[in-house]
Amino acid sequence: MAQRTSLHDASCAIAQSLDVVGDWWTLLIVRDTAHGLHRFEELQRELGVSRKVLAERLRLLVDAGVLSREPYQERPVRHEYRLTPRGRALLPVLIALQDWGDTWLLGEGETTATTAGASAEAERVRALTGTRVPPLTLTDLDGAPRDPVSPDTPFTVLYCFPGAYAREDARPPGWADIPGAPGCTLESCTYRDGLAEFTAAGATVHGVSTQRPDEQRAFADAERLRFPLLSDADLALAAALRLPTFRAGGVSRLKRLTLVIDRDRTVRQVLYPVTDVVAGVADSLRAVRAAG
Repeated sequence: MAQRTSLHDASCAIAQSLDVVGDWWTLLIVRDTAHGLHRFEELQRELGVSRKVLAERLRLLVDAGVLSREPYQERPVRHEYRLTPRGRALLPVLIALQDWGDTWLLGEGETTATTAGASAEAERVRALTGTRVPPLTLTDLDGAPRDPVSPDTPFTVLYCFPGAYAREDARPPGWADIPGAPGCTLESCTYRDGLAEFTAAGATVHGVSTQRPDEQRAFADAERLRFPLLSDADLALAAALRLPTFRAGGVSRLKRLTLVIDRDRTVRQVLYPVTDVVAGVADSLRAVRAAG
């Protein structure tokens, strides 16, 4: 673990934070807990770490208030580990590290809302096929919590987009110059116009961005959308699925991608990158029909 080395560190929030999460394993535990792994055996299997090291790191995170330790079985007593509000506040840190790695280690250092089809980032995202979306809620246009996966239809089409605005002057500076960022209005309106076909195929459509709900409502009203837009402003979904992001206007934003998810929360199809938004909507409809 990182250790303070001077008196100045006592008033340095960076040094204090690194005392808690500066070790290799601690942030990976937070990552996997956000992904829905809560039990000791699950975490050990995913991380490949020794039981001794994992037990020490879990104890540290519980003592620091990042994780809570909650019983799930009485005989014998067994516990699982859940992110506390303090722990969930670390999700933007995880996303920032992932974005930095995607941009500067796996990419070329440019700001982009998409990727090359053969990139390591695209391979990581497409590997979500067959995995489950953990239980979580996002915020709908009325500020209420809503499950991004609909329990009422066989499938949910979850299309993630960087940002859509009711007025052009509300877009972040330089938005049109970011590869993959333009096209959110066209994409949403194409889903709107084809909504009856998705409904007939047994799918609910949800749009997701990291925008505030009031921004999403202004856009949804302006374009007369007939399906929910959900806000992942707290980055719960992005962290749970390790979805790719980029920074623009001081905000972490989802790159454009689409997930087809069944009622059991299993990802049946991943579309990424989406370079042609109209064709991407058609591809998602075909994926729903094929899955059904």
